[in-house]
Amino acid sequence: MAGKPLLILMASLTAAAAAASAATAEATLPPNFVVVFTDDQGYGDLGSQGHPSIRTPRLDAMAAEGMRFTDFYVAASVCTPSRAALLTGRLPIRSGMAGLLTHRVLYADSSGGLPGGEITMATALKEAGYATALIGKWHLGNPPEFSPLRHGFDYYFGIPYSNDMELDRDQNPPPRPAFHLDADYEWWDVPLMRNHTIIERPANQHTLTKRYTEEAIGFIRENREKPFLLHLWHTFPHVPLFASEEFHGQSPRGRYGDTIEEIDWSTGKILDTLRDLGLAENTVVVFTSDNGPWLTRDVAGGSAGLLRDGKGSTFEGGVRVPAIAWWPGRIEAGGVSREMANAMDLFTTFLKLAGVDIPQDRVIDGVDMRPILLENGAGLRNVEYYFRSDRLYAIRKGPFKAHYATWAGYSPEEAEHHDPPLLFHLGHDPSERFNIADEHPDVIAAINKVRDVFLDELIPGEPQLTDGHFRGRWEVPEGIEISLEHP
Repeated sequence: MAGKPLLILMASLTAAAAAASAATAEATLPPNFVVVFTDDQGYGDLGSQGHPSIRTPRLDAMAAEGMRFTDFYVAASVCTPSRAALLTGRLPIRSGMAGLLTHRVLYADSSGGLPGGEITMATALKEAGYATALIGKWHLGNPPEFSPLRHGFDYYFGIPYSNDMELDRDQNPPPRPAFHLDADYEWWDVPLMRNHTIIERPANQHTLTKRYTEEAIGFIRENREKPFLLHLWHTFPHVPLFASEEFHGQSPRGRYGDTIEEIDWSTGKILDTLRDLGLAENTVVVFTSDNGPWLTRDVAGGSAGLLRDGKGSTFEGGVRVPAIAWWPGRIEAGGVSREMANAMDLFTTFLKLAGVDIPQDRVIDGVDMRPILLENGAGLRNVEYYFRSDRLYAIRKGPFKAHYATWAGYSPEEAEHHDPPLLFHLGHDPSERFNIADEHPDVIAAINKVRDVFLDELIPGEPQLTDGHFRGRWEVPEGIEISLEHP
């Protein structure tokens, strides 16, 4: 019997050593990454951002458990170039994805797409052993050679472009905005795809948020034993607006609120899954939007809160978006960062966290956000460039923003050029109401110097096309020349 305590002690030590070894192995695993990307959600369209009637308890809790950003940007105020910048860490002007003239996004019949030579975060992380998936709206090229599967994603489930781009003219829908709110999904012949296969057409848009969520959870469960990158790019609140039966007609904010409250539920389910699988402390989750709200859609569009203008504009409401970062045990709970950050920065930050080298053969505009996320410290970004199509409209340097040209989002009016530029102090005047150019010629001179150096070094990329010319809405009208001159 004397040997029995010894055997028990040895077994206990062995178990403890195994547990310690497992803990060490888990600690050395690279983190997982989840990006939840909404479509046309405004800066003010969250409870944690102060919205009085949209209820977002799961996202509010995510902000309380993580970090909320006050000055988080995207690189463009419309879908296609914004998404290109997020994936590549590069201004869309560099990849040829800035758009042409006023048509700055891809359409169902467009022949262009994200160039194959671009390195996406999915490409880089897949080569490092990550499982990768894109679930939701793609909008970076409809031809197969531009699909997510050609840009580093192992799996794709979603719609290839915006949910309003295949209107069935034979259905005779009512005039706007009625069909954006009280819609029949069969009015839009939008395909739902799994990898390269269309599995439903028209997609039942009432079910999209729920099905995206189920697919995302399935991907996480299937890949829980290895590092993964998951992009969940929601279709909504881009119009037309749809919600599932559980959320339809439930929000005090109306149909727009229904869609965001279902996205709130969806995000909560993703976080719950990570917790249930023991992955939460090794997973970075970022929630943000691709651009500002589509204000011309009236109540079917959202709100930029105190920011000026919305989607399509280079005023703050077009490009400053809600953003939350969550990483239990690593990002301090309840943080609010007022540092400048951009969705492009996720490229550099994720690669750094994964121990993957940043490409050296091209300009990468994204900067490392780790000092903000892990230390709640100062950020490395001090300048923002605001493009509309291929033209530089404004620059922010520190708290000051200079507008060389302005154009209200989706306005029929022509752009207005400013010499000297309009100048706003975004700390004192985030609504960009009071032009202080006359008071700060020194600031304008400093920003002009930044502009001149930037434009002298800028090499715009060429759009990549399937057949050497533009089709559909990207076609250049006869007699119009493309110019890269900047105001």
